[in-house]
Amino acid sequence: MQKYGYMAMIIFTIVGSFWLEVVLKVGVLKQIKRLSLSVAPVAFLFIAWDKYAISHGHWLFDKDQILGIYGPWCIPLEEYLFFIVVPIAALMTIEAVRTTKKNWRV
Repeated sequence: MQKYGYMAMIIFTIVGSFWLEVVLKVGVLKQIKRLSLSVAPVAFLFIAWDKYAISHGHWLFDKDQILGIYGPWCIPLEEYLFFIVVPIAALMTIEAVRTTKKNWRV
């Protein structure tokens, strides 16, 4: 069960923020080009940084807490998902605040 630790955090992030897309209709996922242009460059830089850090022994991933599925550069699947899911969750949260705040009356 411990091998699902990192994936559980990814799923928790999805459950904790992706509901904003449906309930508050923030529209982040509807703007796929804008979303891709926002997330992809940063994700690429962090994945490259991971590659460097792993190859130089700066850090590693506990094999007991990951699924064991690796992508390019021997980086675990969960790490790729992290650099996609977390920025999307952040954008949804920002848009949710903007959506609700413009509806507030003082």
